[in-house]
Amino acid sequence: MLKVLFASVMLLPSIWLTSPKWLWTFTLAQSLLIAFLSFTWLNLFCETGWMMTSMYLAVDPLSSPLLVLTCWLLPLMVIASQNHLKTEPISRQRTFLSLLTVLQILLILAFSATELVLFYIMFEATLIPTLLVITRWGNQAERLNAGTYFLFYTLAGSLPLLVALLLLQNDTGTLSMLILLYSKPLVSTPLGGTLWWAACLLAFLVKMPLYGIHLWLPKAHVEAPIAGSMILAAVLLKLGGYGMIRMMVILEPLSKNLIYPFIIFALWGVVMTGSICLRQTDLKSLIAYSSVGHMGLVAAGILIQTPWGLAGAIILMIAHGLTSSALFCLANTNYERTHTRTMLLARGLQSIFPLLAVWWFLASLANLALPPLPNLMGELMIMTSMFNWSPFSLILTGAGALITAAYSLHMFLTTQRGNLPLHLVGLDPTHTREHILMALHILPLLMLMLKPELIWGWLY
Repeated sequence: MLKVLFASVMLLPSIWLTSPKWLWTFTLAQSLLIAFLSFTWLNLFCETGWMMTSMYLAVDPLSSPLLVLTCWLLPLMVIASQNHLKTEPISRQRTFLSLLTVLQILLILAFSATELVLFYIMFEATLIPTLLVITRWGNQAERLNAGTYFLFYTLAGSLPLLVALLLLQNDTGTLSMLILLYSKPLVSTPLGGTLWWAACLLAFLVKMPLYGIHLWLPKAHVEAPIAGSMILAAVLLKLGGYGMIRMMVILEPLSKNLIYPFIIFALWGVVMTGSICLRQTDLKSLIAYSSVGHMGLVAAGILIQTPWGLAGAIILMIAHGLTSSALFCLANTNYERTHTRTMLLARGLQSIFPLLAVWWFLASLANLALPPLPNLMGELMIMTSMFNWSPFSLILTGAGALITAAYSLHMFLTTQRGNLPLHLVGLDPTHTREHILMALHILPLLMLMLKPELIWGWLY
């Protein structure tokens, strides 16, 4: 743990002391080294599940794939951001890279925390660098509005969680995840217990986000620069799922009757956001809404608390992190050339960018969960456990899967097929940097097919 954390912290002086000519090269090399170092977390498991590095930090089969995904994403964000930041003053470039590094440090501490208060502090602290990235480096005039949405939705959901954690500390005397598993549940009046249960989960449901409290996400995605969209889709949404998995164990006796409305919202959200995607004109907005649908499935899998549901949720979180990040990178390569996110104005690009169309095809197939990709494995496990829990859930999950396939193909066909519009002339050719970026997204996804137990969580 310390070797990765210390290396990430040392990235900050490196960014500020490197000469401008070598800034991006050096940052990329060091962050890639950190990403490769983090792979050691994937085979560190002992019989108890936890690998302790200190009293407050530990790694287990749930947090290790999410930690590796966090470390893997920093070099990819550096590669993706290089083009649109090259015209900016060097101090702003250094500040941007520093914010991404700070975000990685906070996420590592959040995913490896064994104390709920430390997790809560890091969960909230990730808000600040993300907000700065969206509001300072966003492309459009609406970015301040998007930042306000993001800030207030997250804060409004998180404050009840703080009160709930203080009540839990007061009642049990500890907030250690290692001890809370064996402590007695918080006993209170029926109404108090219900409110406490809802307060514990609300922050994570907003972060995921659950359908109904998802309005901040499309705004934040559309206005954020490419690195902001990547970290939001790939890791920050997963903080909500991770927190839910950790908290649901403590909430167990109350969950039996209280999960129904949340599962209904989650599954209804899969169908509704898929339907919204089918009539989207904005490419980034379409990918953002598809994230809400996939996270709805994850939320449903976590809430029913079965081994298959949990394993499916972890697998889908990792697979969706790589897939949606890849789709945002592809949308960014289109935007850098055509300067529009409207799909009707930037269509038929396969005829001039055939290799980019291959990446689009692979990413779209991953998004619609083509076998034998991990996306399908996660979705099937969640759908099977949902069907076992209630056969009627198959109506919503099945419809959601069909609509997901429909909008993924619609996205691919609209952007890549057909005749090239007459106004698209003099487009820059694709760069090796962009193809390397896509390969670093898609190859881990394909390699996980060969060894899926790395992201199974506690199932094996």
